[in-house]
Amino acid sequence: MYRIDNDLLSVQEARILVENAREAQRILAAFPQEKLDIIVGHIAETAYKHARELAIMSQEETGFGKWQDKYVKNIFASDFLYQKIKDQRVVGVIAEDRENRTMEIGVPVGVIVALPPSTNPVSTTIYKTLIAIKSGNAIIFSPHPKAKKTIAKVLDLLIRAAEESGLPRGAIGYLQTLAVDGTVALMNHKDTALILITGVPKMVKAAYSAGKPTIYGGPGNGPAFIERSADIKWAVADIIASRTFDNGIVSASEQSIVAEACIADEVRLELRKKGAYFMSGQESEQLSKQFFRADGSLNPENVGKSAIELSRQNGICVPEDTLVLISEQKYVSPNNPYSREKLCPVLAFYVEKDWMNACEKCLELLINEGRGHTLVIHSKNESVIREFALKKPVSRVLVNTPASLGGIGATTNLFPALTLGCGAAGGGSTSDNVTPWNLINIRKVGYGVRQLEDISKVIQAGEVAETSTTRCSANQSSFESTHDLKELLERLLEQLKLS
Repeated sequence: MYRIDNDLLSVQEARILVENAREAQRILAAFPQEKLDIIVGHIAETAYKHARELAIMSQEETGFGKWQDKYVKNIFASDFLYQKIKDQRVVGVIAEDRENRTMEIGVPVGVIVALPPSTNPVSTTIYKTLIAIKSGNAIIFSPHPKAKKTIAKVLDLLIRAAEESGLPRGAIGYLQTLAVDGTVALMNHKDTALILITGVPKMVKAAYSAGKPTIYGGPGNGPAFIERSADIKWAVADIIASRTFDNGIVSASEQSIVAEACIADEVRLELRKKGAYFMSGQESEQLSKQFFRADGSLNPENVGKSAIELSRQNGICVPEDTLVLISEQKYVSPNNPYSREKLCPVLAFYVEKDWMNACEKCLELLINEGRGHTLVIHSKNESVIREFALKKPVSRVLVNTPASLGGIGATTNLFPALTLGCGAAGGGSTSDNVTPWNLINIRKVGYGVRQLEDISKVIQAGEVAETSTTRCSANQSSFESTHDLKELLERLLEQLKLS
C-alpha cells in the first residue's frame, strides 16, 4: 500500500500548470486587442449568466456574508467591469505622439499567479480573469481552501467559454491538488511573472520571498469621519448600508466612526434610528474576545455573520431589527480588537472635539492597521476634505459615499476593481484599484529628433551668453557648470568618432 503525498502532487501539478500557461501565453501575446476583446466578452457574458447560482454556492460553501450581496458583486465583476474595459486598448500600440515622435506599446507581463479570497471567491476570480486576459496574460489560480469548490466551478465555466472563443488551452488554469507547497511552487516558478493576491495574508510573506513583482490587496481598517457640516442622516445611512453589505466582509468597508463632539449626540441618535445597537462596556468586552484567535488571526466563526447572529452566539440580547453593533471607544492600540479590521458588521465609535483631533484619531487607526488602504469622510467643507486627502496615509479617500461600494468603484468613478492596492504605505507595489494597465509593461519608443552636434551647438550658444556676463561674479558658477558640460559633450563626440 503506497501513501499518496499530497504536497508532492500539488508541486508537480503547479509546475505543469505554469509550463502550460507559459506556452499558451506565447500564443496569446501575439493576439491583437480585438481578438482578446472577443474572448473577454464571452467570459464576461458567461459570468453574468451564472452570477446568481455562483453567489448562492459561495455563501453555502463558506458560510460568509449574504448571497444577495454576493450576487450584486458578481454582476459588478462581470457586466459593470466589462463595460468599463471593453473599449480600452491595453496591448499593442496604446499611445502615439506624432508631433514629438514617441509611441507606447502595451506588453503583457506573462504568466500571473492569482490567489483569490474566501470572502469574495466568485467576484474576485471573475475580475482577475477578465483583467488578465484583456491584457494578454495567462493566469493560474490557487483557490482558497475554504472556497475551493466554488472557485473551481467558476473557473471551469470561464475556461470553457474562453477556449470556445479562441483562448489557447492552458492560458487559464487552477491548482486542483491544494497544498501550501503547491501554491509556493506556483509563485516561485521561474516562468511566473507576477503574483496577484487578494485577502490571503498568510501567503503574502511567501509571495514576497519568491522575488517576483507582487500586487497585494491588504487589510482595510478604514475610519469614517463625520464632520460637523455633514448631512448626518445621509452619512449614517451610507455607513449602515456599507457596513452591512455582505455582512461587512469588503476590505474597504468602514471599521470605525469618528464624530465631532458637537454633533456626536445627533449621530448616535441617527445610528440608533437606522438599526445600530450601542453595546455596554461589558458587552463590548465580551464580544471583543471572540474576534481574533490566540495567534492574532481572525476568528472565522465571526466572519460575514449578521449583527443578530453575532449577538446570539455571544450571549448579547439585542432588538430583532439590529443591523450593526457599536462599541464606544477612546483609545487606539494593537491590543484593542476594536482598533483593527473585523469582517463583520461591528463598528467602533470615537468622539473628538474638532476636526483636527479627529484627523489625528483617523491617523492613529490607519497606522495601527490598514495603512495605505481607505478612508471615508462625510463633509460639505471642501477645506477639511482637502486636508484629509493631503495628509492621510491611504490610497483612497472617499467623500460622502458608502466605503464598501465607493472603494471598489461602484458608487464612485474610481476604476471598478476587487483588488485594491495599498501602495508603499501598505507594503505594496501599487496604490491603484488594480486594472489591466497594472498587468502590462509599457515599451517606450522614441524616434531620433536631434544629433549630438545639435546639443553641442546649444551648449556653445549658452556659453556665449554666459561669457557676456562673466564680469558678474554671481554668474561665475553657472558659467563653469556650462563649460564643464561642453567639455564632457566634446569628449563624448570624440569617443564616438574613435569607435
